[in-house]
Amino acid sequence: MTNPQLYQAPRPHLDLAQHFMECGKMNANLTLAPGKRLVITEDLLERRVAPSALAMAAVAARDQVVARAALLPLSRLAARPSPEITERYERLFSLIEAQAFDPGTRDVASHMLARRFEDREIEALSHDLGQKAAPARQRYRAFVDTIRLMMAGKISQDAFIDEFVDFTRAVAGTLDFGIYAVCMQRLFGSVHIPLVIKAALVLEVLRYPPLIRRELLTDLFILPAAPAELLDFARKECAQALTPDQLKEILLFSTLKQSWASGRSSGRIH
Repeated sequence: MTNPQLYQAPRPHLDLAQHFMECGKMNANLTLAPGKRLVITEDLLERRVAPSALAMAAVAARDQVVARAALLPLSRLAARPSPEITERYERLFSLIEAQAFDPGTRDVASHMLARRFEDREIEALSHDLGQKAAPARQRYRAFVDTIRLMMAGKISQDAFIDEFVDFTRAVAGTLDFGIYAVCMQRLFGSVHIPLVIKAALVLEVLRYPPLIRRELLTDLFILPAAPAELLDFARKECAQALTPDQLKEILLFSTLKQSWASGRSSGRIH
């Protein structure tokens, strides 16, 4: 048994930064914590994430909305009236400018550096994030209403699939991928959604760009609520539509996510 006087649980914010770095190395979207969900902008904007993890999110996030959102609280920290703090954040933003995955995030970091974290520039970034996110959130809520109508038998299955395709096109690049992924998990796992609808959604997902497709399919394969028939269908369709390397990657990522879901060790990312 571990001696409680010698054992110290890892600090959550350091673990989260490490976790984000691992996601970046694996070319994966960021997950907030094992077995929970992907990062959304609220997690970053509402001071739920420590600066070390925010910095890693800005560099490693594949989701441009999340990456740019991470810059907003960092910019506010950099604007504090302390030369020492400002110098430290100038070095950080130079690193983000050089290494962030998202080109737009690199541009924002460069702009903030050039304008020395002026209040009006920070507010402009906040406004820009809000302007892009608000319409996507409204479209998401409208789609949730459509799900309810379909579950109540008030619209046809074909009409629902058409609405799903339109919803996906409308929010691409502007809605947090974490929110979209949770929506897909609920659709795949709901006992109220017919299997034929879930199968049609799988076929749509197979047409998505590789990174998004991989994230959603691996989420499906480790989803406890997913029906066995759907998993069998998804495996068969993947085998027909994807290359051997793509199939291998999905298998590896499913194993990785399963490992994250179990926490890998006690005390890992609370």
